[in-house]
Amino acid sequence: MALLLDSRLLLRRVTDLRCLTPRRHRVKEKWAETRTKHPPTRLALQHFDATYNVQLGQLWPSVRAAFLSERKYGALLNNFSHDAVLADLEAQGCRDFLSDTDTEVQPCLEQESEVAAEEESSGVSMKKSDTDGQQLSPLQLSPNIKCLVFPRGDITRFKPARPDMCGLLGYYLMDAASVLPCLVLDVQEGHNVLDLCAAPGGKTLALLQTQSVGFLCANDNSVSRISRLRKVLHSYVPKPLSSDEKLRITSFDGTKWGEIERNTFDRVLVDAPCTTDRHSLMEDDNNIFSKNRTGERRRLPQLQLELLLAGIQAAIPGGEILYSTCTLSQIQNLGVVEQAIYLAQENHGIHLQVVDLRPLTHMFRKTFHFAPDLQLGEMVIPHLAANFGPIYMCKLRRLT
Repeated sequence: MALLLDSRLLLRRVTDLRCLTPRRHRVKEKWAETRTKHPPTRLALQHFDATYNVQLGQLWPSVRAAFLSERKYGALLNNFSHDAVLADLEAQGCRDFLSDTDTEVQPCLEQESEVAAEEESSGVSMKKSDTDGQQLSPLQLSPNIKCLVFPRGDITRFKPARPDMCGLLGYYLMDAASVLPCLVLDVQEGHNVLDLCAAPGGKTLALLQTQSVGFLCANDNSVSRISRLRKVLHSYVPKPLSSDEKLRITSFDGTKWGEIERNTFDRVLVDAPCTTDRHSLMEDDNNIFSKNRTGERRRLPQLQLELLLAGIQAAIPGGEILYSTCTLSQIQNLGVVEQAIYLAQENHGIHLQVVDLRPLTHMFRKTFHFAPDLQLGEMVIPHLAANFGPIYMCKLRRLT
């Protein structure tokens, strides 16, 4: 009996102590009101670990480390600005990566095996190149584009650009590898150019820096993103040019462009929406790996295919189309290009040739780290010493 009384007294004392314990220490954390239990960035990393580890093999650990480290930027000089910012940036240790290239002819590629994947039923050639065993001449690049970067391994941040006497900013900060698609597009004097997925505007601005565009149509189907594009052009391009007949900004469904303006443009840039790998790993806001955007993410390859096919139809025979993304995904890169080549011939009677971009990897190997042995196109992959990218690009020439 005495033992039972002692137990009851002990239980009462424990209960009294619990009442004295501050509430915040014994209330279970409310996940829904604090943070997401599985944030999109974590879901993205899990997805990339599962897919890119298989795709890249031994390269993935180093690429993964670069992804999770601070990225590098480049300063695209604004030719419309009156400020002499080039000397100032060079004094800080920057260099124009476009002028610091290996200009020697690319070495003989006899030891490289020709990579070809042919669709037997259609006879569509998926060859990356017909020039194995030959020497490849360097690409002809616009002399007017300048993009400055800090040396390899240097992660110094650029200072914000300041407006000149006319209110125009001296340079635009962007991933320096994002300039490459605009260079590869090879815009010549007087060309009509379509930027099918133009916002937020970095590549549109780079195309204008060539000072060769005869007419540029910058399109994006998102009204909010078009607003960002207009702000960029307002900050970097003189008002007479931005309101001139040579520049048109539209907000149409890009997948329908083949119906809007077919056989019209000398050059077409299809910088397609993608999983945007770096953003997906670093930012939870507007992240395509959010659970409420799962369907949108799964539909991306189909959207990319439709955009590329529309860009192909918009180009004139003899014109060139540049497809680019900022993802490592084979499904969104190689897979989309292969399907587009096949469907362009099968459904539209359009024959395409893949343009060999291997000279690009030779010219800019001092600045970027390129993925080896791609079947179609070239890709800048993140590297701790050169933390740019990812940027995938494949150039197609329309033959018919």
